[in-house]
Amino acid sequence: MHRHTFGVVSPFVGGDYYGAIISGIAAAAAAGGDRIMAVQTLDPGSHSADRAGVPDFRYAVARRHLAGLVVLPGAVPPGYARRARQAGMPVIYVGEDATGHDCSSVLVDNRSGVREAVAHLVEHGHRRIAFAGNLAHFDLRERYEGYLEGLRAAGLTPQTSLLYETDDNHESGGAAVADALIRARMPATAIVLGTDRNAIGLAGRLAAAGYAVPGDMAVAGFDDIADATFARPGISTVRQPLDDVGAAVYELMLELQRDADPAPVLRHVPTTFVARASCGCGDGSLPVSEEATRALFGQVQYLQETLNIQHQLGIELLGAHDRDPRTLAWLGSTPAIGGSLGLWTEPDPDRDDPPLDVVGEYGGTGAGRLAGSTPASEFPPPWLFELADAEPGNAVFVVPVRGGARDWGFLAAVGRIQATTPPGREMMNQSGALLAAALEHRAMVAALREKEESLRNAALHDHLTGLPNRVLLEDRLNQAHLRATRQPDRRFAVLLLDLDGFKAVNDSYGHAAGDELLVEVAVRLTRLLRRSDTVARLGGDEFVVLLDGVAGPHGHQPVCDGITASIAEPFAVAGHKVHVGVSIGVALSRGDGTPPDHLLREADAAMYEAKSLTRRR
Repeated sequence: MHRHTFGVVSPFVGGDYYGAIISGIAAAAAAGGDRIMAVQTLDPGSHSADRAGVPDFRYAVARRHLAGLVVLPGAVPPGYARRARQAGMPVIYVGEDATGHDCSSVLVDNRSGVREAVAHLVEHGHRRIAFAGNLAHFDLRERYEGYLEGLRAAGLTPQTSLLYETDDNHESGGAAVADALIRARMPATAIVLGTDRNAIGLAGRLAAAGYAVPGDMAVAGFDDIADATFARPGISTVRQPLDDVGAAVYELMLELQRDADPAPVLRHVPTTFVARASCGCGDGSLPVSEEATRALFGQVQYLQETLNIQHQLGIELLGAHDRDPRTLAWLGSTPAIGGSLGLWTEPDPDRDDPPLDVVGEYGGTGAGRLAGSTPASEFPPPWLFELADAEPGNAVFVVPVRGGARDWGFLAAVGRIQATTPPGREMMNQSGALLAAALEHRAMVAALREKEESLRNAALHDHLTGLPNRVLLEDRLNQAHLRATRQPDRRFAVLLLDLDGFKAVNDSYGHAAGDELLVEVAVRLTRLLRRSDTVARLGGDEFVVLLDGVAGPHGHQPVCDGITASIAEPFAVAGHKVHVGVSIGVALSRGDGTPPDHLLREADAAMYEAKSLTRRR
C-alpha cells in the first residue's frame, strides 16, 4: 500500500526538462512506497513555457488527495503555493529559492557548473567570454552569476557589453544572439549560453553565416540534453542530474512530512561540466558502441510511435464528429491505460475549488464509477490512482481542457512519463488541446443546429402565440388534401374563427392587453383539439382550425360548439375580466379535388356571414 501521494505542478507534464524532473521524483517516490501525480498548469497546446509566462493557475486540483506539493519552474503564481501551505501541506519549489515565502527549495547548483565552464574556456586561452540567457528565470540568473564568479576567479573583468539577454530558452533565442554577435563583428571568442537549445541555435546560425565553431567562437551550454551530444559539433555543456534532483525533492519531502512545523529548507544538487567539440576538445567524433546504438535506435522507434499516436489522436478527435469525445474512447489510440474527464459544473475563475461533473471514463474494470459532481480538489477519482499502482512506472497526469472560446475542465489519464520529447510535445498536452477543439466543435455544431431550428420555427410559427402561421397552415392543408385524395371516404374540415369584441378590449385596455387575450385564446383552442388537428393564427384576431378526419357532414359541429363555449368563458386580461365571442365559418372537403385554398375562402365567406348574423342579433 502506498503511504502518500505527492502532487507536482508543472507548465508541462513531460519533455526533456520538466518530464525528466517528474520522472526522477516518481522513481524515488515509487522506491519509497509512495506515488506522484503531475498537473499541467499551462493551457494545452501551448508552444513554449518561456513565451507563455507564468500561468494564472488557481484550481486546487486533487488537493485532498495530496500529502505534499512540488512546484516546478514557472508553474504557478506565488499565491497557489501560499494557499497550499495555509492548508498545512509542505511545499517544495524546484529551480527557485522560495524560502522567503515559507516554502522549501531544491536547486541545481547552477553556479558551480558554469564556473567550471568558464575556467575551462580560460584554459583554452579565451579572455573575451560572453554570456547569453533568458534572465527572467531564477535559474538563468544564477547561471549568469556563476559566469561572473568564473571570470573574476580567472582575473578577468566582466563587461556588460558581452551580456546578451534572450527572449526564450530555445534555439530561436540562440540564433538571435548569433545575429547580434555578427552585427558587432564578433566581439568575443567564446560564449556560455544559459541552455543547450540556445547553444544549438547559436552554433547553427554561426555555421550558416560562415563562422566556425569552435574556431571563430567556442560555445558552451547548460542542461546536457541528448541533442547536445549529437549536434555538430557536439555542444560542451553543464550537466544537471535531473534524476538526482528528483531524488533530492522526494527525500526532502519525507523530512518535511516528519516535522509538524518545518522551517523552510534549501538544498543544492551539484552540476558538472562536460567538454565536447564546441569548445575545442576532442576530434568531434561520437562515441560508438552497440549499447549506445541500440539505445539510440530505441529512441527513434519511440519517437516514431509518438508521431503515430499524435496522428491518430488528430483523426480520432478532429475527424470523427459522429462520436462523443467525452466518452474518452479515443484514449484507446494512446498508451494511456485509464482516464477520467471532469467538466465544470459552474465555471468560476475566481474560485479555486469549483465543482466538476465527471462525464467520461476509460480503462480499468468495474461499472458505475462516474462520480457525478465533485469538487476540483477531489478530482481525479481514486480509482485512477489504484489503476496506476497496478503497473510499475505509471503515473496519474492531469491537464486543463481549455480552448480559445471556453475553459471546459480537466482531463486525467494514467500512463508513462514522457521524458525525452521536447517540452509541450507530450501526449497529455496534445490530448488536452485536441479534446478542447473537439468539444468546441461539438458545441458549435449544436448551437448552429439550435439556431437553425429556431429560425425554422420562427419562419413557420406566429411570433406572439407560437401557433402555426399561414405558411405552415398551407402545408398542413395540402397534406390533408393529399390524404383525402388517396382515400375518397376521408373528409377534413376548415374552420375560420374571428373574435367578436376584440377591438373593444384593445381600445379599452391597450394593445398589450389585446396580445395577452390572443395568447389565452390560442391556449384554449389548443387544449380543445386532437394531436392530429391544427390551430393556426392568420393575423389579427383571426384563427384557423383544421380538423383532419371528420365523420359525416356534421362531424365538425361538436368542435364548433366546444370552441364557442370555451371562448365565451371570461378572460383575465391586464387585471380585468373581459368577455369576447367568436364567429366561425366552416368549409368541408367534398372528395371532388377542391383545392385547399378554395376551402379556406369558403370558410372565410361563411365566417363573415356568421359575423353578420351575430351583429343583426
